Amino acid sequence: MQMKKIIVASAMLSSVAAFSQTAPAPEPADTLAFNVGVVSEYRYRGISQSAVKPALQGGVDYTDKSGAYVGTWLSSISWIKDSDAKGKATGPVEWDIYGGYRGALNDTVSFDVGGLEYYYAGNTLNVVPGAVNANTFELYLALSVGAFTAKISDSTTNLFGYMNSKGSRYLDLSYTVDFGDGLTLVPHVGSQYVANNPASYEDYSLALNKDMGDGLVLSATALGTNFKSRQGAAYILPGSGGKDLGAANLVLGIKKSF
Repeated sequence: MQMKKIIVASAMLSSVAAFSQTAPAPEPADTLAFNVGVVSEYRYRGISQSAVKPALQGGVDYTDKSGAYVGTWLSSISWIKDSDAKGKATGPVEWDIYGGYRGALNDTVSFDVGGLEYYYAGNTLNVVPGAVNANTFELYLALSVGAFTAKISDSTTNLFGYMNSKGSRYLDLSYTVDFGDGLTLVPHVGSQYVANNPASYEDYSLALNKDMGDGLVLSATALGTNFKSRQGAAYILPGSGGKDLGAANLVLGIKKSF
C-alpha cells in the first residue's frame, strides 16, 4: 500500500511538472494609455519650437497585442508665427498622428517601423517668402540592440516648410543607462539633413529621467545644436525676440501617464 501511494504521488508530481512545462505563456494585452505634461521649453531635434518658453503637451496611444500601434500627441508651439516678420503667419499647435509596428528579432534586438504626420492645423506658413505649408510626413525605422537605439526618419513631403525639401533625413542615435529605482540617463546625438536647403545641422542632448511611480516622470535635459557654427549664423526667427533657438540650454519637464 505504501509503495502504491508513492507511485501515485510520483505520477501526480510528474503530471504537474509536465503541465507547467507545456502551459502557454499569457498573451500580451492590448493597452490604451494617456499622457499630459509641461516642459520649460519645447525642443525638437535641438531647435526650440516655443521661442524658449514653456509648452503644454499631451497624447494618447493604443497598442495592439500583435505589436501594431497608433497614437496622437499635441504641443503648443510658436515657431510658425515667429517665422513671419509681418505677423500674419498662424499655427499655434503641433498635432502628431502616427502608427506603426514594434517587434523583436530575438531577446536582444528589436525594431520599430512606422509613419508620422506632423499636422499644424490651419497653418499659414506659406505666407512667408520662400516657405511652404508646414505639414510634414515622415517614414521611420528604429533598431535597438540592448540599450542602444539607432533611428532614421525620411520625409516624403517638404520638411517643416522648407521649399523643395522632400527626401530630407534625420539620423538619431541614443543609449539608455539604467541606474535602477526609476532613474535613467540617456545621451543622444542626431543629424538633420535638409534636402536642397542650407539648413542642415547636428544636435545633442543628455537627459536625466526619474520615474516617481504612478505614471509620474520628471526630466532634466541639457541640449543644443551646432547650427550656428555650421551655418555661420544663429537660428533666429523674426518673432522670437532675437533668441538663438538652437543654442545650448537646460529643459525641465514633468509628465503624467495614466
